[in-house]
Amino acid sequence: MPVPGLVPVRRALLSVSDKTGLAALGRALHAQGVELVSTGGTARALRAEGLPVRDVGDLTGFAAMMDGRVKTLHPAVHGALLAVRDNPAHMEAAKTHGIGLIDLVYINLYPFERTVESGADCDACIENIDIGGPAMIRAAAKNHKWVCCCTCAEDAEAVLAEMARHDGQTGLALRRRLAASAFARTAAYDTAIANWAAHQTGAATPETCVIGGHLRQGLRYGENPHQSAAFYTTAPARPGVASARQVQGKALSYNNINDTDAAFELVCEFDPADGAAVAIIKHANPCGAAVAPDALTAYERALACDSVSAFGGIVALNGPLNAALAQRISKVFTEVVIAPDADGEALAILAQKPNMRVLLTGALADPVAPGKTFKSVAGGLLVQDRDAGRIGAQDVRTVTKRAPTARELQDLLFAWRVAKHVKSNTIVYARDGATVGIGAGQMSRVDAARIAAQKAVDAAARAGKAEPATRGCVAASDAFFPFADGLLQAAEAGATAIIQPGGSKRDAEVIAAADKAGLAMVFTGMRHFRH
Repeated sequence: MPVPGLVPVRRALLSVSDKTGLAALGRALHAQGVELVSTGGTARALRAEGLPVRDVGDLTGFAAMMDGRVKTLHPAVHGALLAVRDNPAHMEAAKTHGIGLIDLVYINLYPFERTVESGADCDACIENIDIGGPAMIRAAAKNHKWVCCCTCAEDAEAVLAEMARHDGQTGLALRRRLAASAFARTAAYDTAIANWAAHQTGAATPETCVIGGHLRQGLRYGENPHQSAAFYTTAPARPGVASARQVQGKALSYNNINDTDAAFELVCEFDPADGAAVAIIKHANPCGAAVAPDALTAYERALACDSVSAFGGIVALNGPLNAALAQRISKVFTEVVIAPDADGEALAILAQKPNMRVLLTGALADPVAPGKTFKSVAGGLLVQDRDAGRIGAQDVRTVTKRAPTARELQDLLFAWRVAKHVKSNTIVYARDGATVGIGAGQMSRVDAARIAAQKAVDAAARAGKAEPATRGCVAASDAFFPFADGLLQAAEAGATAIIQPGGSKRDAEVIAAADKAGLAMVFTGMRHFRH
């Protein structure tokens, strides 16, 4: 079948910072009879391979100047890229000015994003802003009817394969696809620069919001089968589902990714130096979370909170996965396990469950690191700071006659960290470093308190216990109690201490009700809505 728009590649301009695969590309092009034109370090690398290379300066008549800032911004280069081959006036202009045409460019830009991520100073970041590279990429992509534009090694491999199939020529479909990728690459590059520059100026709300992402994987569908979806990664990198290495299991789904992110962000709230933390997530809400001296104990206590909902859930750890825990997890249907690391024995055990996805992140995410979150609405984006709020014992204020005991305060702070990761409205009951009842995503706070209590009753019945674990627990509310009814529901469930933001116009009424019930209550002054 004929390939439309076949164009021979006779001259290629190569100018890359990342030289991975450069030598093989140069040799393959040279073998096809393609003249190589290059700049600086790229030209030196090609010559070191024994390949004939023509310097860009030979085309422009100017050597690189100003520390290499100016070398390709010249009509001899851009005319060679932008000339429309079937336009007689363009071709006459090229002939008049001695401009030889360029049919292929491979440019992967100065490593600006990596430089920023490395923590380099402002001057180093500025020096890694590529000017000539994006200009040449855009010129070649604009003229893709005639010119092939590559911005990564995979693009170059696709071009070589096409040239091999079509006697040194490329087809229009490939050039069009590469042009789309090229424009996306320069857009993402400029996005990184714009966001860095806005940060340098301290602009909290820049006039233009720009977001760039790189395709990590196509997804079978979105939240539902009739919705198409894909997963994109953004910079800077944050340890978690986007950066994790999947060591086994089926491809992640849209819902897997969403739930796994929720699970890992929760366990990152707990420093492994203080003990193991395990969270079990279902539909982006925790159905159990616990801290303990070891991961297996933490898992058992998290599972006990709601073992029914844990079926088909996500398990996240704040430390390495070991064989004992892997053996236990393998007995419960689990969609995804995510942890910073895992030992070989644990991986061998989980390998017996080939459909279970296992992700290793290599590190924990910093729960208080700054960052942005984005939510689409019709016709726009909602942009906000990531909820990096953190409350410690020194930050709470006792507002009742009775102050919490040391044990109650420890559990209050644990419950508060979990509540931060539960959909609003939420009530979390906790005891001895484990959740014992969670009410999530309710329109009424009192309903959240009731549901969390009922979950505990159900768990006790399954375990054959006479009373639920909420007897003697503490309760966390992600936002203030607008009335005393929610607090009284928590007291009825067995809570002896409450943590909440405060700030309601009925705070005095709620405090009085707490005093009457003999509860200790502390205010945080911080809310954790998660809609």
